[in-house]
This record gives sequence, C-alpha cells and structure tokens, in this order.
Amino acid sequence: MKFRNGRITALVAVALSASLGLTACGGSDSKSSSDGSSSSGGDVSVTFLPKNLGNAYFDTSDAGGKKAVKEFGGTYAEVGPDAASPDAQVPFINTAAQQGVKALVISANDPKAICDAIDEARDAGTKVVTFDSDTSADCRDLYINQATAEGIAKVQVDQIAEQIGDSGEVAILSAAANATNQNAWIELMKKDLAADHPNIKLVDTVYGDDDDQKSFDQTAALLQKHPSLKGIISPTTVGIAAAARYLSTSSSKGKVALTGLGTPNQMRDYVKDGTVTSFALWNPEDLGYLAAYAAKALVDGDITGKSGDTFTAGSLGDFTVGDNGEVLLGDPFVFTKDNIDQFNF
Repeated sequence: MKFRNGRITALVAVALSASLGLTACGGSDSKSSSDGSSSSGGDVSVTFLPKNLGNAYFDTSDAGGKKAVKEFGGTYAEVGPDAASPDAQVPFINTAAQQGVKALVISANDPKAICDAIDEARDAGTKVVTFDSDTSADCRDLYINQATAEGIAKVQVDQIAEQIGDSGEVAILSAAANATNQNAWIELMKKDLAADHPNIKLVDTVYGDDDDQKSFDQTAALLQKHPSLKGIISPTTVGIAAAARYLSTSSSKGKVALTGLGTPNQMRDYVKDGTVTSFALWNPEDLGYLAAYAAKALVDGDITGKSGDTFTAGSLGDFTVGDNGEVLLGDPFVFTKDNIDQFNF
C-alpha cells in the first residue's frame, strides 16, 4: 500500500486488467456554489460540474480539485443541480462559457446529451475535462479515468462471487439508467459473470438515480421481488450506502451479501457491524486533484490531449495521456474491516 502526502496514489489489492471510467445544471430550482481559491494567477479559472450537488462522492472529488487549484494559484468554482440528469447540466455549461471560464471539469450524466453545449463552450475557448463519467471522446479535451472499466467490473464480480460461494442469484443496484460509466461497468460485469461464474445468475438490474431514498426503496423492492437473492452489487457510492442502510436493520443482514463502490467513511459502520464484508473504490479526492491539474495543463498549452502528452499533477507526480485522450489515475482498492480504519474520505 503506497501513500503520497496522506492520499492514496496507487492502491492495488487485486490483479486487474487493462483500459474507462461512480455515483451536478438545472433551472430555477437548481443550486450552485462558487469559492475562489486564490488571488494570484487567477487567469486559470477552473469550474467543477459534478453529476449533482450534495453527493458525498463529489464533495470529496471536488474538494481535491479545489486543493489543486489553490496550489497552482487559480480560481476555483463548483456548480451543479440538485438532481443528476443530463439536461440539468447544460445551463451550467452555457453559463461557464459565457463567463469566460478557462476550464470546465465535468462528470457527465449522459455521453451525448451535453455534447452540443460542450462544443459551444470549447468554441468559445473553454477547455473541457471529463472525470468519473465520460462523454463521447470527440466532445471533450481529456478524460480523467479513475480506473479501467474492466478492472472496476472485475473487482466487483470477484467480490460478490467470493461472498456468496460463487453460486446463486444476484442483482445490480445502479445509479441513473443512462449514466455512461455505470452502463459500461454493468455490461462488463455481465460478461464476467457469463464467462467465469456460470453458477451465478443475474436476476435484475434496478436504478436508484443516485438518490438515497430511491436507492433504499429499490433495495427493499429487490428483496421482496427475489426472495432467493444472495447478493447485490451497487457500483455507485449513493446506492451502496443506501442498500447497506436498509440491510443493516433487516432480516436479510448477514444473509444477502452487498458489495460495489463506496467510500470508507460512509461504509465504515456497515463493515464493522457485518452488513458488508468488502467493497472497492479509488480515492475520489485524488481524482478531482488530477482533473484540476490536467485542466491547467490544457489551459497553459503544456498539453493538447493527444496520446503521449505528459504533465505533472502536483504531489501525484507525472502522468501520460493515453489513447482517446484518457488519463488513468490507477487501480481500484478493496476495503475490508482489516484496513478500513486506515482511510478517511
């Protein structure tokens, strides 16, 4: 396990395979916030647009972005809607472009629905970096990929297989039905299950829309609809926490396994009380930190987003742009009761 300045930089607990990237713009009922981070070098203005505000995962990733922007003396802002939907992100993209923001860092709620707005922003001179969830490659400058899609899918399938004895019915509790990263992971999980786990049957996939209450209710509905269910995979930080909250006080605790992608702080109690055996994630703070430095490198002209470009991301070190303008943060890490207290995010 390797740390750099108190953050996880390369956490490898399982052997993973090779190259994508959990769990935000609206009208008058959407909220936004901005927080300038420095008075010097403010010509590098970076605005973070997560899938939605009030999401613990994005609170952490955007805090990493804010830290990076402060380090390099730029101006930081965070804007977004209450609910995660692609249409809601469009007005925020338009406003940022009109304001002359130098760089937008976006977690896309849809791979194509926001591309017209992004194209207009780029035409106006705004650099666009996606992180966590990508758009089509032709409508952004860079994509900061938290881990490969194959690796993320495999680690979740491996965990659920181990926890249910590689046999039985499982279901998936996802975020939004059109979330780019979620759908990519789910398709790869289906392939992994079919190829390597013939005795595990995927009986349902449901969507909690990264909403705590809806995810909680979907968990209850899954257990009622599938009384023989042995496990749930939730590849979203909101979903896994809501599912764990339901299971922790239900008769299914200890009988129905739960794994997926979550943060240590939100899952700690559920791991310690036996509701959850293990789950996985990367460090979202590092993801936001890396995205901010990538945005700066684009604005400064140090890179253009082509394969082979290199840049330095503060304390995280040097990174190289890969195919399709992707930059890889690292591998997922598996959290258990034996290691979870080593982390605080």
